[in-house]
Amino acid sequence: MTEDVIEAILERRSIRRFKPDPVPHATVGRLVDAARWAPSAGNIQPWRFYVIYNESKKKELASAALGQRFVSEAPVVIVVCVQPEMSASRYRDRGRNLYAIQDSAAAVQNILIAAHGYGLGTCWVGAFDDQQVMEVLDMPRGMVPVAIIPVGYPAEECRPPARRPVEDIVHVIE
Repeated sequence: MTEDVIEAILERRSIRRFKPDPVPHATVGRLVDAARWAPSAGNIQPWRFYVIYNESKKKELASAALGQRFVSEAPVVIVVCVQPEMSASRYRDRGRNLYAIQDSAAAVQNILIAAHGYGLGTCWVGAFDDQQVMEVLDMPRGMVPVAIIPVGYPAEECRPPARRPVEDIVHVIE
């Protein structure tokens, strides 16, 4: 195991203030590529990614995200979506209601960790009006937004958040 990976996991923070510096399209492409390498049940890969640079669309997404203005202040926003029926086609209700969400969450985490590796800040935004996001992005029927991820160079340093002690969360059965 490489220490670099563990270090990235431990150092990554949710960033809500961004510098105005643009993020190179090639770098954003690598973030999405990292996302598509996430594991998925049955390798179905039910995710879809919307990459938004357009200022007015970012403002509409911030509004859909319950007024979280920092969403629109990032140079780029990635919206991670899922097509639950793709997972349901093989795994029925469990695929639709669980695996599709797990798969897209794994893709989100890959984006967050990869972005950190490029010196970028991100925030996993899950508080938003689904219908409003779908309308802003003109999503096809059957597509469901799972996360909004503003991406940019951090304009702030964040302290590590408190974490529960390991002994409170781990149950060892031998």
